[in-house]
Amino acid sequence: MNTKLSHTRSLKNNLVIISESSNLDWADNYLTPGEITILAKGIQKEVKSFVFPKAINFAFVLIVKEGETASQTSEEARLAAADLLDELEHYKINSATIINHSSLDVVAQITEGMVLGNYQFLKYFNDKKGKTNSLKEVKVHASGMRKKNFEKLSCVLEATCKARDFVNEPHSYMNAPQFSEDVKALGKASGFKVKVFDKKKLEKLGFGGLLSVNQGSYLPPTFNIMEWMPKNAKNKNPIVLVGKGVMFDTGGVSLKPTKNSMDFMKCDMAGSATVVGVMMAVAKAKLPLNVVALVGATDNRPGKDAYLPGDVVKTYSGITVEILNTDAEGRMTLADSLHYAKQYKPELVMDFATLTGAAAYCIGPDGIPYMGNADSKVKYKVEQSGHNTYERLVEMPLWKEYGETIKSDIADIKNLGGPYAGHITAGKFLEHFTDYPWLHFDIAGPSYMHKKTGYRTKEGTGVGVRLIFDFLNHYFD
Repeated sequence: MNTKLSHTRSLKNNLVIISESSNLDWADNYLTPGEITILAKGIQKEVKSFVFPKAINFAFVLIVKEGETASQTSEEARLAAADLLDELEHYKINSATIINHSSLDVVAQITEGMVLGNYQFLKYFNDKKGKTNSLKEVKVHASGMRKKNFEKLSCVLEATCKARDFVNEPHSYMNAPQFSEDVKALGKASGFKVKVFDKKKLEKLGFGGLLSVNQGSYLPPTFNIMEWMPKNAKNKNPIVLVGKGVMFDTGGVSLKPTKNSMDFMKCDMAGSATVVGVMMAVAKAKLPLNVVALVGATDNRPGKDAYLPGDVVKTYSGITVEILNTDAEGRMTLADSLHYAKQYKPELVMDFATLTGAAAYCIGPDGIPYMGNADSKVKYKVEQSGHNTYERLVEMPLWKEYGETIKSDIADIKNLGGPYAGHITAGKFLEHFTDYPWLHFDIAGPSYMHKKTGYRTKEGTGVGVRLIFDFLNHYFD
């Protein structure tokens, strides 16, 4: 995270003052009478942000309006904070303190908008200095947020930025073996345990789904097991997170035909970045929950030994799969991970994957289609977390009729359904490898942006990290 975040009681800094249009009682403490007049007139004209240069520091005022719902109010605050970054950059502000003089509880959201909007991935530039944002530090005034809540917010923002880093790394660096090395280093730094199975171990266990996708690659696959098992855990059986870890997807022999569709396929491992980010946040925040994350990692290439349409693959579960399209590879890797999760006797399993273009076409970049057999209480809570973080969810049906489309004439199932509802038939495929409460999240739409949108910077967004951390943080509420 390139923005330092701290908790303070001092106001000796550039200030970002959160205000409402209806109450300027605070203004006498910071602004001159002339500045207050400018502020009041601007508010009448619906100006949302103001800059007041002071003798030593600046005062930036954000006018936050209450939306029709709490979720909309929160999102407007994040977007307003992200917009403010242009002003901070214009004046080369390197540090600012957020203080709330509004009745709205939006300090966390303003902080999110500033920190996430200020994110940059500059690793491969020679001239970093010329491209680096001026803002280096955001301070949150203690009057607006309790220390405990601040610490959790700091953990999840750092983890979201780390997830973005994982997605933004090119495949020339972030291949399967390197992913495992980075996860081990992150586990050591954050406090969660990491175990990695190499190719020899996977062959011995019979991870046929993951190994089949890997056949066309010169790089070996890895299977990554992350565990956070604190002594004060409230749940005996863990919550298991599963991430799709296809480090780069060419489509294999079924080479991607669409124009520009392969240019950004380094993002096909965004599901793995999500679960790694969640594990980082959970461990650093020391949540009292047993949580496990599983990622089968490989790339998908059309090499000389690549698996082919028409092949039959025996997965780790023993279920056989007829391959119709080698570009439907993510579900093959997830199948083995979902079956491996059974050994934990999990309380709940949630998987995250850039699985289908159909999901992106269905919902676009503004939401996540999800589906599964978890009970209504769990679904309600995760949807509420979607509103809290504005990573909104739309439940898709898993009707038995969708399962008819993946029946095979020569194997137990096939890896591609019919021409309709591809995101749902992919979910029906994954359902075959579960025997526990389960939810599947297809993040193909919001995981990668082709241009900056508010605090969602271009390329990797880290989608799902804030959502699932919020869900886990309130799991026993």
